Amino acid sequence: MVAAQIGARPATAATAMVIARALLEDLVAHAREEYDAECCGVIAYAPTDDGLAPEAVRVHRARNVFASPKRFEIDGKELLGAIEQFEDEGWDLGAIYHSHTHTEPYPSQTDINFAANWPGLEWVIVGLATEEPDVRCYLIEDGAVRELELEVR
Repeated sequence: MVAAQIGARPATAATAMVIARALLEDLVAHAREEYDAECCGVIAYAPTDDGLAPEAVRVHRARNVFASPKRFEIDGKELLGAIEQFEDEGWDLGAIYHSHTHTEPYPSQTDINFAANWPGLEWVIVGLATEEPDVRCYLIEDGAVRELELEVR
């Protein structure tokens, strides 16, 4: 079984991700707290009807096993535990998030390569290169990067 098939939500033609302001603020706070290394984690989405933008309902902060400002990895056991918690609540694994501490919040080639293992998931990147954090969401499929609207409620 491919890792992406475990707990991942079905791929959709989503053009936006909906997130509550409190969850978005948690992502930014996590990135700032882990500033010396890329922060990382996963985001649960509530199941939606076809055509509706997925809605983020939970953020799971994870530990970056590399503790590096240039790359991240979530421990496999921790990731599986988070996915199980999401599924127990009836949610789907919808996105992986991480930070870019010194560069724009755009997927690096490393991010694009890693995304090949997680088809259908969205990628949220918190950019801390400027004074104001810049948070963006992407869908990466077959090496192509498409930015999605981030709708904050």
